[in-house]
Amino acid sequence: MSGFGAGTVLAPLPVLVPIIGAAGTLMAGRRARAQRVIVVAALVAVVAICAALLYHVDRNGTIALAVGGWGTSDAAMGPLGITLVVDRLSALMLVVSSIVLLAVVVYAIGQGIRDADERQPVSIFMPTYLALAAGVCMAFLAGDLFNLFVGFEVLLSASYVLLTIGASAERVRAGIGYVMVSLLSSLIFLCGIAVVYAATGTLNLAALAVRLETLSTGTRTAIFAVLLVAFGIKAAVFPLSAWLPDAYPTAPAPVTAVFAGILTKVGIYAIIRSHTLLFPDAGLDRVLLVAALLTMIIGILGAIAQGDTRRLLSFTLVSHIGFMVFGVALSNLAGMSGAIYYVVHHIIVQTTLFLVLGLIERQGGASTLRRLGGLAANPLLAFVYLVPALNLGGIPPFSGFIGKVALLQAGAVDGSVLAWVLVAGGVLTSLLTLYVVARVWTQAFWRPRADAPEGELVAAHPPALLDGPENAQDAAFARRDDVDRMPAGMVSPTLALVGVGMALTVLAGPIFGYSQRAAIDVLDRREYIAAVLSGLDAGRKVQVQP
Repeated sequence: MSGFGAGTVLAPLPVLVPIIGAAGTLMAGRRARAQRVIVVAALVAVVAICAALLYHVDRNGTIALAVGGWGTSDAAMGPLGITLVVDRLSALMLVVSSIVLLAVVVYAIGQGIRDADERQPVSIFMPTYLALAAGVCMAFLAGDLFNLFVGFEVLLSASYVLLTIGASAERVRAGIGYVMVSLLSSLIFLCGIAVVYAATGTLNLAALAVRLETLSTGTRTAIFAVLLVAFGIKAAVFPLSAWLPDAYPTAPAPVTAVFAGILTKVGIYAIIRSHTLLFPDAGLDRVLLVAALLTMIIGILGAIAQGDTRRLLSFTLVSHIGFMVFGVALSNLAGMSGAIYYVVHHIIVQTTLFLVLGLIERQGGASTLRRLGGLAANPLLAFVYLVPALNLGGIPPFSGFIGKVALLQAGAVDGSVLAWVLVAGGVLTSLLTLYVVARVWTQAFWRPRADAPEGELVAAHPPALLDGPENAQDAAFARRDDVDRMPAGMVSPTLALVGVGMALTVLAGPIFGYSQRAAIDVLDRREYIAAVLSGLDAGRKVQVQP
C-alpha cells in the first residue's frame, strides 16, 4: 500500500523520534536525570511504533512513503526525494533492533555509563546513542541507495564517538583503525552509488529493480561486486572482517554490546536487500558461499585462540555472520527463511552475551580467562551466561539450534557439492562454538579463583602489576571500588534479553512463520516494487524469480 494511512504516518517516526530525543538530551545539557528520562522515553516510543509497523505490514502489506510528495511522470524513475519503505523484513529488523537499543541503554544507565574509567564524558553519551538509533532505523527504512548510505554514515559517525568515549590510548588506537576501515567501506559504497546512477539514472531501489534488467549480465555482476565489498566490510564477512576483533573489545560494555548485536546486521540487511531486490541473478552466489564457509571456520578458530573474553566473543560474532551469508547465498526460500530467523536470534543472543561480559567484569574484576574463576558462586550470573551461551552453541531446543537446523536443511535441499561443504562447515562451527563457550564456563565459572594462573593479580587488586596496554581493561577494573557488585540496573535488562532469547524458542513456530513470509516478500519483488511505484506498469513488468 502506498496511499496515506496509519502505516505511512508511522513510517518516518522510528527516525524522527530518536532525532528529536537527541535534541532534547542536548538541551538538557549536564542534567543527567533529564537526559535519562528523555532517552528511555524516546526508545520506548520507538519500540511501540516499530511493533505497530510490524503488525500493520504483516496484515496489510508493504508501506511506501515518498517524503515531500514529489511526483514523476516516468514510473521507472520512481518517486523523487526520500522514499521510506517498510516491508516484513525491515519491520522485523526495526522491532528487534529497537528492543536491543532500549535494553542496552537501560543497562548503561544502571552501569553509570562509565565503564571502569571516570574520565568518560557522560553528557555526550545519550544524544550520541540516540543518533546511532536514528541511523540504524534510517538504514532499515531507506528505499533508495543514497539514503541507505546516509543511514550508514549517521550510525557510523555516532559509533566513532561511542567507541572512543573516554579517549583512553587503547580506545583511540582502536578507534583510528575502525574509522579508517569504515571510511574505506563508505568510499567504496559511494563509488558503487556513482556507478549505479551512471548506468541507470536512478537510485530508487524499486526503480533500480526495473532499470538493472536492461543492463548486461556482466555489468550487473560488476556493480553488485562493488556494493558487496562495501556491505561485506560493514557486515564483517571474511576476508573483510579483520578489523572487528580489534575494534569492538576496547569500547565500554554497553557500546560493545550494541555494536555486536546490531551494526554488523545492518550490513547483512543491505546484502539481503541488494541481492534479492537488485541483483537476483548476478552470478555471485558461489562467491558468497565460499565467503560464508571461510567466515564460519576462520572466525571460530580465532575464538579458540583467544584468552580475553571480549576478543573471544568478537571472533564468535564474525564466525556466526557466516551462517547468515550462507542462507542468503542459497537463494531459496528455505535458506532465506533460516537466514532471517538466524539474524533475529543472533542480534538478541550476541547482545546478551556482551552485556553478561560487563557483569563478569564487575563481579570478577577482569575480562581475561587467566584471571577469572569461581564465578559460579553467583548463581544469577551463572544463569544469565549459561542460557545465551548454550543458545549460541546451538544446543536444542534453543533458537540457535532451530536457526542452524533450518539453514542446514536449506543446504541439503540445494544439494550442490558446495552447499554440502557448507553444511559440514556449519556443523563443525557449531561444535567448536560449543567448545568455546564451555571453555569460558569451565575456566571463569567452574574452577576456583585460586586455580587461575593469574587469579591472584586481580584478587589482590594490585594495579601496578597490570601495567601495559594488553592489561589496560583489567587494570582499570582493579582500581575501582565497586568490583564484586552487580547493580540491579545492569542485571534487569540482561535478564530481559535472556527472556527475549528464550521467547524465540517458546514462540519459534509463529516467529519462524513470520520469517518465511518475510523471505517470500524479499524473493518475490513484485509487492515491494508495486508499493513504491504505485502499481504502475513498470512495477508489474519486472521479471521475478520464483
